[in-house]
Amino acid sequence: MDADLSHHPKFIPQFIKKQAEGNFDIVSGTRYRGNGGVFGWDLRRKIISRGANYVAQILLRPGASDLTGSFRLFRKDVLEKLIQASVSKGYVFQMEIIVRARQFGYSIGEVPITFVDRVYGESKLGGNEIVAYLKGLLYLFAMT
Repeated sequence: MDADLSHHPKFIPQFIKKQAEGNFDIVSGTRYRGNGGVFGWDLRRKIISRGANYVAQILLRPGASDLTGSFRLFRKDVLEKLIQASVSKGYVFQMEIIVRARQFGYSIGEVPITFVDRVYGESKLGGNEIVAYLKGLLYLFAMT
């Protein structure tokens, strides 16, 4: 989860409940299903995020609706194995974790969340990060 409270801790009990109900290996917060959403982003940022997720869905078929989000609950042993297997850095790491989880046969549950843009500081998302995302996406596509 983001340390700036863009991912609100109020959703944690829902993650725990979802994990217990479905015995999931991973529970991922999703901005793109149910009553999930984003607040505080301009149209450009929303289009970039939706577009990135859309392209990733088509190329990677991940079994999760929000690949670029990072609000997740993992079983400890699952997270350890996924981190050992992953090589990506930055935003692509978030996608690789889910892609590898699917490869290893781990189950993924989802909880709709609302993401609120940070109040202090600025996003790291810029041209370099978009290029890195595209390179990483192609790497993950070739890997699957």
